[in-house]
Amino acid sequence: MNVVRAVVLKLLSTVAFALMGACIRFATQTVPIGEVVFFRGAFAIVPVVVVYAFRGELRSAVRMARPREHVGRGLLSAFAMYLNFTSLALLPLADATAISFTSPLITVVLAVVLLKEKVMVYRWVAMAVGFSGVLIMLAPHLFHGGFTASQIAWAGGGMGAAAGLGAALGNAATTIQTRRMTQTETTSAIVFYFSLFCAIWGLATLPFGWKVPTLSEWPALVALGVLGGLGHIVLTESYRLAPASVIAPFDYVAMIWAVILGYLAFSEVPGVLVLAGAAVVVGANLYVIWRERKAAAPRRPAGR
Repeated sequence: MNVVRAVVLKLLSTVAFALMGACIRFATQTVPIGEVVFFRGAFAIVPVVVVYAFRGELRSAVRMARPREHVGRGLLSAFAMYLNFTSLALLPLADATAISFTSPLITVVLAVVLLKEKVMVYRWVAMAVGFSGVLIMLAPHLFHGGFTASQIAWAGGGMGAAAGLGAALGNAATTIQTRRMTQTETTSAIVFYFSLFCAIWGLATLPFGWKVPTLSEWPALVALGVLGGLGHIVLTESYRLAPASVIAPFDYVAMIWAVILGYLAFSEVPGVLVLAGAAVVVGANLYVIWRERKAAAPRRPAGR
């Protein structure tokens, strides 16, 4: 265990993913989303192959015991990625990032339904609080001029918010599927085939209209894939060096990078409701992490 190194690697992964999000935000303004999904998967394979070949783990990265599970996970991941990129195309970077924080809350529900896990009362309380934060974040994108049902706007921001929630659901489902696959599959194989199948599903959208990237678009398309691959590798390494309960809270540093990059690159300033809702969701998740760490901590014998 090396907690300091693990935290540093985790922070580097949040920077990589935030920069990737900014590249996606830029690219999706002019490039079809399916094409962007292809570049995300294809160029993510490059650092994955290089790193695992250097570590002598390339053979384990291409070996899979459950091919159908990899194909299904790749399809689900590509669909969630498509929705996430749609959200980034339609929403400010900070807003899309904040909505993605709902994924851990959705994972709790899916774990109960699909994995039959027992969930303590405090998790359900956190779920309810987190959901209220989601409603706060969504309000600016679903309503115009007030908060009545007749004023719901499903275009633009509303569609972006809906896509963001759909992506969070897809990512939560992918997390559940990954939990099952780790019983037989190596981490390197899961990362490699995730990128490969996302590239394949992205390539399948070619008949629906792609464009030849311009000189200004190529750097963003290549960078978003490479950053995504590096981010996954660094993230995986961080969880090898320290417990998940120690590392997980640093996920929310991504919100800081999203606000900074959104302002510097796109002149976007997040609204008060988005920041308030994000704070509620983050607080709900951090509360769960704190409770689980407390429950897992060894108890001192009485009298000591």
